[in-house]
Amino acid sequence: MKQRNVISGRTTKMLLGFAALMLLLAAFGASSRGQGQTSPHGVVTPLASANLVFDGEPACLKVARENGDPDKGPSTFLLEAPSGCVVPPHYHTAEEQLIVVRGDVLTGMEGMAEATLGPGGFAMMPSKAMHWFTCKSKDTCLMFVTFDRTYDIVWAKPQK
Repeated sequence: MKQRNVISGRTTKMLLGFAALMLLLAAFGASSRGQGQTSPHGVVTPLASANLVFDGEPACLKVARENGDPDKGPSTFLLEAPSGCVVPPHYHTAEEQLIVVRGDVLTGMEGMAEATLGPGGFAMMPSKAMHWFTCKSKDTCLMFVTFDRTYDIVWAKPQK
């Protein structure tokens, strides 16, 4: 009798999300080596120690810089968005990669259909691609974003 291993869909999604996160971190580490953007001693930050602060626009979004210097090159941020927080259409000169850690994030990009990403969900926004997102969960959404070069942001419409 043939034996089958059965893995639930939720477990599969978690494993795929973890694999995507590991690939993203490995790729980011490889791309920033030799550029002086990462700590020579490594970075380890427990979530409870992340210094999440409000950083301007949109007013609902908290950020914590995890690695790099966004004024000089590649960087990684932790983002926290309460339910209903809308990050309106914008773009960056840098390529942005996003991984959802917690919550349901409705994300859109010019030329593509909107999609809701749950934990482990991944999006890559090429340089100057207009994109946006909204936290659709009842609870707070948590995401990591990386930028492959100096950070900037250009809003589709001026923010109030």
